[in-house]
Amino acid sequence: MSAIGLRPFLAADTARCKSIFAAAIAEIAIEDYSEAQCEAWIAVADDGKAFAKRLTEALTLVATVDGESAGFATLKGVDVVDMIYVDPEFARRGIAGTLLDALAKLATARGAARLTADVSDTAKPVFERHGYTSERRNLVILGDEWLANTTMSKKLSAAAPTASVRH
Repeated sequence: MSAIGLRPFLAADTARCKSIFAAAIAEIAIEDYSEAQCEAWIAVADDGKAFAKRLTEALTLVATVDGESAGFATLKGVDVVDMIYVDPEFARRGIAGTLLDALAKLATARGAARLTADVSDTAKPVFERHGYTSERRNLVILGDEWLANTTMSKKLSAAAPTASVRH
């Protein structure tokens, strides 16, 4: 596979991110959630304006492979991983990990001591591989469906102090 690139989200990426979001749930999360649960989850993006607002109000990164958008992740505030989704075509190739590592670096640079995320059962192994630990199980209602997820956190390394220069 070609190298994974990262770039800031642009408003023009909204439709592609929405498509990645829906495909990841329909084709990957379906292994851990029922069809009705997945449909309710996908419906979160039905309001295109609200979905775009969620992406633009967060620090959103887009992962690319050969110039094609392959996934995206959002950092809400300085310390919350709000969304991370990878197109099923590019799944299990390190894209989610690359996005998580980049968000950790950005959060550290912003002064965060730790990151938290409410993580789907599908994404939990990826978060664990990247140093996140489980804190508690949650039940979330979407439409008429209840979905379980896990709040996870990761302690961040303090940013290295800059060396003072003496003349």
